[in-house]
Amino acid sequence: MGDVAAECTMLELLTCSEMAAADGRTIAGGTPGIVLMERAGQAVAERVLARASGRLRVAVLCGPGNNGGDGYVVARLLAKSGHDVAVHALVPPDRLRGDAAEAARGWAGAVLPLEGWTADGFDVVVDAIFGAGLARDIAAPVDSVIAAVNESRAHVVAVDVPSGIDGDTGAVRGCAVEADETVTFARRKPGHLLLPGRMHCGRVHVADIGITDATVADLGVRTAANAPGLWSDMLPRPDAAGHKYKRGHLVVASGGPSRTGAARLAARAGLRAGAGLVTVASPPDAVAINAAQLTAVMVRPVDGAEGLADILGDARFNAVVLGPALGVGEETRRMVEVAAAAQRHLVLDADALTSFAGNLAGLWQVVTSAVPSGVVLTPHEGEFSRLFGEAEGVAQARSKLERARAAAAASGAVVVLKGPDTVIAAPDGRAAINENAPPWLATAGTGDVLAGIIGGLMAQEMPAFAAACAGVWMHGAAAAAFGPGLIAEDLPEMLPRVWRELLELLFSTGN
Repeated sequence: MGDVAAECTMLELLTCSEMAAADGRTIAGGTPGIVLMERAGQAVAERVLARASGRLRVAVLCGPGNNGGDGYVVARLLAKSGHDVAVHALVPPDRLRGDAAEAARGWAGAVLPLEGWTADGFDVVVDAIFGAGLARDIAAPVDSVIAAVNESRAHVVAVDVPSGIDGDTGAVRGCAVEADETVTFARRKPGHLLLPGRMHCGRVHVADIGITDATVADLGVRTAANAPGLWSDMLPRPDAAGHKYKRGHLVVASGGPSRTGAARLAARAGLRAGAGLVTVASPPDAVAINAAQLTAVMVRPVDGAEGLADILGDARFNAVVLGPALGVGEETRRMVEVAAAAQRHLVLDADALTSFAGNLAGLWQVVTSAVPSGVVLTPHEGEFSRLFGEAEGVAQARSKLERARAAAAASGAVVVLKGPDTVIAAPDGRAAINENAPPWLATAGTGDVLAGIIGGLMAQEMPAFAAACAGVWMHGAAAAAFGPGLIAEDLPEMLPRVWRELLELLFSTGN
């Protein structure tokens, strides 16, 4: 699972404009910009020095803005520490302005052109060419320099973000440095977590340069890294006086006789996620098949939307998962409408989403009828495109983060846009980016398990956005705990280990 405690702090992700605002407020509060730049350069230099077992030959590649200014500070500090430093700059120092110009004046050595730079003989390359706010695609001569960096055997340390990565979107602007380490400041940026940016960053270090937590809090940041600190205070806790009926009763609808496995995966995951009871609502002709495969999970014959309406007449069935191998079409849409009208906590996945393809207005009506219980949608990219391709703001979005936010606003539901960089977005603008999903999750049925985990948490009255975030994180943690060879059936069986580590953390911190 990794270091859970470390994942509970510094969760805010700052956009480029928010980072600029944080810088500006800190400077206005009495900390000169050059002091922030000195601290940033010191943090990068310390990462380089942490590798030093002797004298290093270091190339510092400086750009035309404050990122380049950071690079000049790094060069001066490394040279002062006895290392052999060469500075190569995109523009001459006399063309720099403000704090970057002042930092360049502190460098007493030669400044060589960036164009034509080669990596021959360097142990370390410090990439200080462009920062997170890069607004254009990289062109000559920088593209050939980046190619040389990526082809070199040197250890590459990027300042803020690897040059060529958009800090807001994670997009590659033409080409991008492939760093071994990245040092960023105050907080990470969305581009450190969103693909493909994450793949270029290597290990990311967040340096304290004097921007306070209060300053960040005052920005009203709406994006976070998905980790326990984001939702742990809403996580269902064991209660010595509790019993199964206090932990909710989740219903998972099954497909027909040849399509029952997905519902069983979701149902077992819901039970392992903590729901007190779980029932598979099975078509009558599939009851025997489901019953033969289930023990702790109950099976009940339910014939389509009418049958679901009957079972939901009992208020104890408080959460419903619809979609895994349920079938695409009118009957599935009617089942969704029935569950929403009953105002149950509702997770819509797979076929339940595809059944509303081209009918976003119909989905909106479903979601609004389910308020206040909340609805979570869990599409993969194909389902997302079919459902939200024409939604306002989605086609114009610059990133996966923006697309998920636009979809949440358009549907009124919490949207879990799945992938290795799953984004969870709420209709009110909150969003989280997940980063703990291992590659073993790319196998059939794991999405069904995720729907069940979220449903199980919602059955315990965890709010929709928090349940979606927690479910996605626990899903990734369970996969990481199992490791290579994972199949979907393994995931629910790893959830007790995930729960144990989470609860140990929460009890140890007093949360």
